[in-house]
Amino acid sequence: MELSILLAEQITAMFLTMAVGYVIVKIGLFKTEDSKVVSNLVVYIFSPCTIINSFQIELTQDKIQGLGMAVLVSIVVHAAMIVLTRLLEKPLGLNSIEKASIIYTNSGYLVIPLVSTVLGEKWVFYTTAFITVQTVLVWTHGVSLVNCGHEKDYKKIFLNPNIIATVIGLILFMAEIRLPVVIDSCISGFGNMISPASMLVIGMVIGNVDLLWVFRQKRVYLICFLRLIAYPLIATFSFAALGHMGFHHDTEYILLVVLWATIAPAAAMITQIAQIYNRDAKYASVINVMSVVFCIATMPLITLLYESMF
Repeated sequence: MELSILLAEQITAMFLTMAVGYVIVKIGLFKTEDSKVVSNLVVYIFSPCTIINSFQIELTQDKIQGLGMAVLVSIVVHAAMIVLTRLLEKPLGLNSIEKASIIYTNSGYLVIPLVSTVLGEKWVFYTTAFITVQTVLVWTHGVSLVNCGHEKDYKKIFLNPNIIATVIGLILFMAEIRLPVVIDSCISGFGNMISPASMLVIGMVIGNVDLLWVFRQKRVYLICFLRLIAYPLIATFSFAALGHMGFHHDTEYILLVVLWATIAPAAAMITQIAQIYNRDAKYASVINVMSVVFCIATMPLITLLYESMF
């Protein structure tokens, strides 16, 4: 209960930050296009710094096993969501944007700051597992899905800032190299900016969107139900069962980190990919906006259910 309340409070605080971004665009102080500058800061500086900083911990067999478990679970989760979405495609008439939005989550923008604030910075270490798996899949399977083809952008995978930061962090972690205090303080400082900056970007992006029109799109409620309730419930019961098998003494919280990444709102990256390939980017952004708003209630409730099983 305590953890879910803390999560609800943090998501609400992040929502208020998002509201600030929305308001400053609405009143004309900034333009939606200005969000690109902040977004670039998040993608190229704040997020990589957070990831690198999360690897500045003692090298232990325990940590390696925990990360391995998080990677394995993240792969299984994505495989399950891809297969399940494929099975639901015809019965529900899902289009390419809907399928991608159901499968891929906003695990970077939302989950890293949540984990850092609610559980502590050392747990961000385990978010890299889900982010790495998803990044590879988004720029292969995700691009192919949205573009209705088979194009795979390997350059985007290997040059993705999160992947580069993960590789650097892993090298430092495995070599047991600790950064000098001055550099560490600089990286930590940038990392601490990720939460407000991430939510400010989302708020600014939707600043020129008619929210009343957004919430009148009935089809999106089905997509949000699948993304925020149906799939998360399956994951929650599966993770709870796995957690009781005792593979690792921190299994409950390692799986909780992966669970938060799994139950997060639809990935904002889907909108960007839709823009690149001239697909329905507006529809993708509508799904993203509604899922972000609804996750304020769904994420704490799913977390409460998960907690009750331990």
